[in-house]
Amino acid sequence: MSKLLIIIRVLLLALVASTSAFSMAADTSSAQTPDGESVAPKVNAAVELPKMQKILDKIKGQVSGENNQNKLDQLNEMALELSGNADTLAQALIPQRAQVNAQLAVLGPAPTADSGVKETAEVTQKRSSLENQKTKLDEQIKQSDAIKSGAFNLSAQIVNLRRDALKTQLALNSGSIFGPRFWAPWFGSQEQDIKKINAFSEELFSTAALSWEPGWRFGTVAWILAALLVATLGRRYCEEFLAWISINVMPEGRLRRSFLAATVALTTLIAVVLAFNFLDFAMTRRDEVSDDVQAFIDKLVQLSVFCGLIAGLGRAFLSNRRPSWRLPTISNDVALALKPFPPLTAALVFVFQTLEDFNSSVGTSISTTIWANGLTALLIGSTALSISLRTSRVRRRMTHEGQHPEAKSMLVGLLQMAMTLTGIAILASLVIGYVTLGRFLSYELIWTGIVFSSLYLLSHLVTDLCEALLSTNNTTGKRIQASLNIDARHLSQAAALLSAIGKTCLILFAAVALLNGTFGTSTPLELLQKALEFWGGKGLESLNIVPAHMVNALICLIVGIYVLRAVKRWLDKDFLPKTTMDIGMRVSLVTLFSNIGYVLVILLTLSTMGLQWNKLAWIVSALSVGIGFGLQEIVKNFISGLILLTERPVKVGDLVSISGIEGDIRRINVRATEIQLSDKSTVIVPNSQLISQNVRNATMGNAQGVATITLTFPLDIDPVLVRQLLLDVYHENERILETPEPSVSFKDLTPSGIVLSVTGNVGSPRQVSGAKSDLLFDILTRLRKEGVVLSTPQSMVIERKSGNVVVKESTEE
Repeated sequence: MSKLLIIIRVLLLALVASTSAFSMAADTSSAQTPDGESVAPKVNAAVELPKMQKILDKIKGQVSGENNQNKLDQLNEMALELSGNADTLAQALIPQRAQVNAQLAVLGPAPTADSGVKETAEVTQKRSSLENQKTKLDEQIKQSDAIKSGAFNLSAQIVNLRRDALKTQLALNSGSIFGPRFWAPWFGSQEQDIKKINAFSEELFSTAALSWEPGWRFGTVAWILAALLVATLGRRYCEEFLAWISINVMPEGRLRRSFLAATVALTTLIAVVLAFNFLDFAMTRRDEVSDDVQAFIDKLVQLSVFCGLIAGLGRAFLSNRRPSWRLPTISNDVALALKPFPPLTAALVFVFQTLEDFNSSVGTSISTTIWANGLTALLIGSTALSISLRTSRVRRRMTHEGQHPEAKSMLVGLLQMAMTLTGIAILASLVIGYVTLGRFLSYELIWTGIVFSSLYLLSHLVTDLCEALLSTNNTTGKRIQASLNIDARHLSQAAALLSAIGKTCLILFAAVALLNGTFGTSTPLELLQKALEFWGGKGLESLNIVPAHMVNALICLIVGIYVLRAVKRWLDKDFLPKTTMDIGMRVSLVTLFSNIGYVLVILLTLSTMGLQWNKLAWIVSALSVGIGFGLQEIVKNFISGLILLTERPVKVGDLVSISGIEGDIRRINVRATEIQLSDKSTVIVPNSQLISQNVRNATMGNAQGVATITLTFPLDIDPVLVRQLLLDVYHENERILETPEPSVSFKDLTPSGIVLSVTGNVGSPRQVSGAKSDLLFDILTRLRKEGVVLSTPQSMVIERKSGNVVVKESTEE
């Protein structure tokens, strides 16, 4: 292998020597024509071109089975050198072709047969020779261009092979950060890397020197000063101006806080990005700047967007300058403890991502790249753990001193726990030797933090903006209400609906950012395009079942359930209570939305895994078999539940009676309905029974309750007096309705007495029991006061004598 590389190098040196000789001949001793005109030197392309083609074939043969990074670098240099030699040869042949074309132009075109002009055989032979020479030169130039293009494409393939080999080796165990292998680039000799780094550093210094040349120096200083002013005074005064607008122009309410937080983050981002763009323009505005340097600085400008987001979001959330305007519920002690971390994290990301971009631009070895990646992951993971530990320590100190730290929600606790576990996982992966995994987790942690922080800030801003614009307490809301002549309740409904639509769009964008975006590789416009393509259907059609898609499906399921519950809670607590629907209708709508939502989330999760909806015939077949053997009741109850929610023969809150069970419907689930009895116990009734059996709905159609009491009086009473007494008791009871009026009816006349029935209506069937109890107390009290008694059962005693024993039997009629 090494011998073959040496042979290729010797041939390349010979080619370089020959092309140098060609150049020297062209510069020093050009041929002279008899007229004194210079002629391009002759190049023996017939000998050089086969040599070049042979070298190109040998390099291709070496590349096909090579994985070593150093040898791939050598082959890449050889391919580039061969491409340059082929270009030099083609450039040397062009003047020769021009000379031949000039001679042909002097001879002119060949005369035609009908022109009558005859030329000598010597001229014809000369023209034929020149035309053959021109054809040969054209073929040689074409062959030189083909060798040049082939060598250049081969170099690009070598670079791709080197990059793939680098990714493969990075994914493997590269050694613990405590081992000598990790620190070898720092203490060992890396001659190739040093040469590449020095060469690229010289290009950077040359670029800086170009910007400092006379005639360009004043502009460079002006752009640098503009960058400094924008990053310091410009950001500060712009933030102060927007704060003044928030206080004096914005309407009172929560919009002021969310607007100020958004402006703080936005001004910081704009200041950082503008400063880097000014520096970029100051250094690279000359045309002489190389493409590699321009690409490297463009990466730094793109990186400034993410660093500006980190710093801006941190300042917006902590709000140490205006603690009373702080958007999240963070105590001052915790905010002051976390103050240095946002700029520190932004600086670490910028420095080490710049180092990685530098290594990528230079093309350093694997060991140097691993060292840079490991150092990046180490510092970012340590910072994440420091944030979590410092926050916990400050809260414990506040509790020990008798202060009350802010109450953390479950979501905040989960995020802090996830950050702590991710930091531990980063350090653990570095210790066991998986440096690339640690670097991936560190940047994913930062990217996830940026996405969730932006989602939190923008969701609050959208909600507060909708409420402020459509509130009747503000000028805009009053104008909208006056122009449209609508009720204030409809404006509040529109505000809730618009805020929900805005939050939904933000959540979709955040989901796409988490699933398809990676730190430093996707701009906001690219993420927006991915969001439109993904949720438009193109992304769902091309998904396949791969491990990465399984993770995406799990994330989709979790996010979908969270969003579904959030929308369900919003419907139940915010939107539907502002409508004219009764509570039963609201509960039915929320339940129906929940059932349909869970089905859609499951289908979306299956699609994310790669299972297309139109190819789930095996699931339908399995369900049909299961239904045939044991799922009949479950499916029947599920369908019955959907019928109950759509037809609504009974709804939540109705008083029903079925199979001797009477109570209030509290919930209609997928399989069964919960009925609460009067003793607060609950009976679970399958939904199919409410469809197939006779059900008494006492409250359907806003039915009233009927309180009926039947009493038996002796035959000797005054019926008119008793009738008036009973009516007076009913009229005086506050629960008895005036319409329809209470009435007393003569039910029966028996040997035991007169049977009278008194009836009155109450507002609801649920009031019947309490009303009857109060009425019986009043009736018995009034009867005793008037001296009227109720009829008592008659008894008959039969005595039978049997010897000396008397037996008495009592029977009641």
